[in-house]
Amino acid sequence: MSTTLQNVDLNLLKALDALLDERSVTRAAERLSLTQPAVSGMLTRLRESFDDPLFTRAQRGIVPTLRALELAAPVKAILAEVDELLQPQQFNPLTAEMTMHIAATDYALRAVIVPFMARLRREAPGIRIAVVPVNNATLQEQFERGEVDMALLTPDTTPQELHTRRLFDEEYVCLLRDNHPLAADGSLTLDTFCAHDHALVSYPGGSFSGVTDEALAALGRRRRVTLSICSFLVLPDILRQSDLISVVPRRLALNGGLIILPPPLTIPGFTKTLAWHERTHRHKGHQWLRQLLVSTASESTDLVTSATHLVT
Repeated sequence: MSTTLQNVDLNLLKALDALLDERSVTRAAERLSLTQPAVSGMLTRLRESFDDPLFTRAQRGIVPTLRALELAAPVKAILAEVDELLQPQQFNPLTAEMTMHIAATDYALRAVIVPFMARLRREAPGIRIAVVPVNNATLQEQFERGEVDMALLTPDTTPQELHTRRLFDEEYVCLLRDNHPLAADGSLTLDTFCAHDHALVSYPGGSFSGVTDEALAALGRRRRVTLSICSFLVLPDILRQSDLISVVPRRLALNGGLIILPPPLTIPGFTKTLAWHERTHRHKGHQWLRQLLVSTASESTDLVTSATHLVT
């Protein structure tokens, strides 16, 4: 049977997209708010239209054929274009109601999401933000499935297929409690830095080495890392209650009871970027949200610079 616009409608394409994502007739039916027999019937029509089984039964759910996999990307593109076509031409942030999913680390939560939410609540109170963890292994798939709309990444962790915008460049500083024995001189020598006990943040968990240790190794030196944690959020509390020192991004260093000192060696910083998928590239609401996030990051950079001078 030849496939034409007369025998394939958008509802069938939506069903095919759901089946490809869910790999289960039952879950696809739940996603589409339809009954399982209705989705089974749509699958029968799809098989007739494309002259291919499209899916075969497996021990758990269904498995797409090669033809179905070939259709996956074009179908998503068509549905995205139709969705964009049906969106209103004008976007009013004051009255808009939508949900944005942003992938971010806890660093990006503090450095980017906190100031962004302050502005968003004032300018677009009907927009909801769902922050999800960054999973580099599945990020591209999450974008394609619509599970992530934007991601806060670094250039080396950003898939090439995504659109990107530079937000800011970050540098590292030393952080320690304000009454720390090493705080009196207002500076750290390399010998003191290497001899003292350090706390390190390792996102994967368990590592006692990072970019600082690579910089030290280039000088033939080592430091003593005695604590490795997987989150920046608890680090200020640890430093306030111990003699540990830590090398952290400058935007995370503004905490009461702690002081900032320059590292006694050059430690390469990093660039924080905003990434998004072609699927939402032309959406008026997404464009407005991306621009708000970019401008907020620029403003917060100026505030961080001035605030750091006051506490250093």
